[in-house]
Amino acid sequence: MNHRMRATVIVLSLLVVGYVVVGSVLGRTASEGAYKELAVFSEVFSRVQHDYVEEPDLDLVTVGALHGLVSELDSYSSYLSPHEYERYQQQEQEQGDVGIVLSKRQGWVSVVTVLPDSPAARADLHTGDILESIAGFSTREMSIEQARILLNGEPGTAVEVSLVHPPNTEPQMLELLRVRLSPPRILARRLGEGIGYVKIAGFHEETAEQVASALRDFQQRGIDKLVLDLRDAATGTVDEAVATAALFLDGGLITYSEGQQTARQQWTADPAQQIWRGALAVLINLGTAGPAEVLAAAVEDHGRGELLGQHTYGIGGVQKLIPLEDGSALILTVAKYYTAAGRVLPGQGIAPTIQVEPSEGQVLRPLPHALPPPGDPVLLRALEVLRQAEAVEAAA
Repeated sequence: MNHRMRATVIVLSLLVVGYVVVGSVLGRTASEGAYKELAVFSEVFSRVQHDYVEEPDLDLVTVGALHGLVSELDSYSSYLSPHEYERYQQQEQEQGDVGIVLSKRQGWVSVVTVLPDSPAARADLHTGDILESIAGFSTREMSIEQARILLNGEPGTAVEVSLVHPPNTEPQMLELLRVRLSPPRILARRLGEGIGYVKIAGFHEETAEQVASALRDFQQRGIDKLVLDLRDAATGTVDEAVATAALFLDGGLITYSEGQQTARQQWTADPAQQIWRGALAVLINLGTAGPAEVLAAAVEDHGRGELLGQHTYGIGGVQKLIPLEDGSALILTVAKYYTAAGRVLPGQGIAPTIQVEPSEGQVLRPLPHALPPPGDPVLLRALEVLRQAEAVEAAA
């Protein structure tokens, strides 16, 4: 047994002994369970060292075990080796992006949506596409953060991906150029008949201010009904989504986060921030995720309007970066976001109050950051709902 292997076995043994002592003192079933699992892990480790056909690469085995351990928690928790963590830190300076919002479904890294005017959008990537490999590495056992490390990098460089467009099963090879992406501004237009339209592609700095400015402009022009398009909005911060939600609410809880060791934090609407009191219809789809789901859920839970379209993706966790002594790091999900009504967002998402499927050719395809095409069934149904609400008010 070499020195490194011996040291690892000793550490594992000490952990097992520690759990035995803690379990005997506290008498906790959880400690006994943890002891049994560590004992099995130690035995497997020892068997690999003694009985494998050749002496294993301890570094490779250990890193693989740690990746596997953390990947079983959830899609957004990751173990980063020292090399991966170094690349993670470098990318904060490089800022080269291909424009894909990632998740994991059925073990593979997949596309939640793509950012407007990005290399991924120009390559016609769709919601639900599977990235079978990135830079030659299979994504089958890859964490989201590992995938981001491979996709992002120095602007002007390229990365090769193997992509599967369901229901097709044959992968195609694509080369995506990394570029610096600017957060898109909101799109605000008058649709006629006293109806305004606002499309949000992501909740970034100044998004709430831009929406507030558009709402004030609509009111000055006599517009009293609004379509808020959140389809394919999957980036930004919860704080910005909360600030945007407050523009439509007269008070109350918007969202809260909570975890095993993370105290509950909640966000409420300030009545003084409300601008829009008119009728409201919110458009959502499979690419609506994260902060956009917080806003959509707040509209529904406070009875401020209908949600039209498809079920949203279901993303909403709080991740914590934990650097480790050997230069590696953990990214752990420490809390989940919940709606005002107590519904969990991660893995569940938000169902529309009125389900409307997009027209053929738009299924699973991110919409451009532009006015919807003529005949968009989701928008047409939203306009119908708003006009019906106006007719009911007039009759009353």
